[in-house]
Amino acid sequence: MSIYNYITLGSMVLMTLLIIVQTRGASLGAGLGGAGEVNTTRRGTDKTIFQLTIVCALVFSLSLILDVVATK
Repeated sequence: MSIYNYITLGSMVLMTLLIIVQTRGASLGAGLGGAGEVNTTRRGTDKTIFQLTIVCALVFSLSLILDVVATK
């Protein structure tokens, strides 16, 4: 296995966990039975998790592309 495979697997697992932690259209507390308020702006931990998910998706995509290019 190449280093790109390990990076792909690691980013895949981390991205999956980050997506599971996120809740759609509400803050983290609402996913665990909190208030039903609707926030359209991500703040605090929600914003950080959202940004980390984007970074993991980019790392995942780039590692796949680099693995394909490196094997040719």
